[in-house]
Amino acid sequence: MAREQKQVRELQEGSYVMMEDVPCKINSYSTAKPGKHGSAKARIEGKGVFDDRKRSLSQPVDAKVWVPIVERKGGQVVSVSGDDAQIMDLDNFETFTMRVPEDADLSPDDEIEYLEYEGQRKIV
Repeated sequence: MAREQKQVRELQEGSYVMMEDVPCKINSYSTAKPGKHGSAKARIEGKGVFDDRKRSLSQPVDAKVWVPIVERKGGQVVSVSGDDAQIMDLDNFETFTMRVPEDADLSPDDEIEYLEYEGQRKIV
């Protein structure tokens, strides 16, 4: 699996973290001061990279969490048919089919960026 462990205190907004075994992008990160008998806690709110569901996580700042290694790659649109587009990776020239987001207007020969993690892909 393409992931690594980090302490919660090393995370920051805009980075990625695994929540409920799903890679999520951190939208907000806040900490609470340590109490009389406890350690400082961090509250992380994020949004799933591939499913857009909101998730939250509350952990001590010295706890370890999994951080996915989400790759940002470049591709070229080969063809568009309905809601699907055939994309060619610009590094290894592999072609694959991806779902086109509703707000994207793609046409053949357009260059795009997409995110990839363990076989899941999403156009950004």
